[in-house]
Amino acid sequence: MEMFLDILKVLGILLVGAIIGFFLARYWMMRYMKKNPPINEEMIKALMTQMGRKPSQKQVNQMMKSMNKYM
Repeated sequence: MEMFLDILKVLGILLVGAIIGFFLARYWMMRYMKKNPPINEEMIKALMTQMGRKPSQKQVNQMMKSMNKYM
């Protein structure tokens, strides 16, 4: 009976550790992505120019807003 309780304690501690680790990693990644966004206005302009379009500032702003929405 004591061994069973010890196993449950270990499993409980592992579960709590995994949950805390998940939320800490998520917080760290969200903070990192805000400080270092993966794409900026120049990249969007270059991408649209390569596709053969001359992007207006309004289009670039819309793209940036949609990118920031998911971050």
